[in-house]
Amino acid sequence: MKTLIVYDSLYGNTEKIAQAIGNAVGGQVLRAGKANPADLKGFDLLIVGSPTQQFRAMAGVKKFISDIPKGDLKGVQVTAFDTRLGMEDMPSRILPPFVKIFGYAAVPLANSLVSKGGKLAAPPEGFLVKGMEGPLKDGELERAANWARQLVQPGWDDLGNAR
Repeated sequence: MKTLIVYDSLYGNTEKIAQAIGNAVGGQVLRAGKANPADLKGFDLLIVGSPTQQFRAMAGVKKFISDIPKGDLKGVQVTAFDTRLGMEDMPSRILPPFVKIFGYAAVPLANSLVSKGGKLAAPPEGFLVKGMEGPLKDGELERAANWARQLVQPGWDDLGNAR
């Protein structure tokens, strides 16, 4: 399965996750500013990732997706990931209720990819960082690689649903 991973990163944590995903599946990994929606032809799986900043994805990733013409992802499996603080690591007790309302970056990214014609390969995933600037929590690179390998296994997604 020919895979493209497009990401943006602020402190390097999301880039590390993107690289772990790319290494696990032999995919091409590009920073959002270097990815061209015109080059999507021939890919079977598109994975897009961003850190969650102010409850949303970074502008570079959002621009990459908005530049994809509607319908161009028809026949392409898609999903998204983000890097985020876990609820228990929020620096303020005020933030968790807002996270429950506004969420993280991965779900809106995945929804945007589906709106461009993609077929959701698996639910979006979040990978945890220890602080606002990271580093990644222990085991997150391995978890990202395992998640990615499940995406490319023929026949079944990680929820046991037929593809």
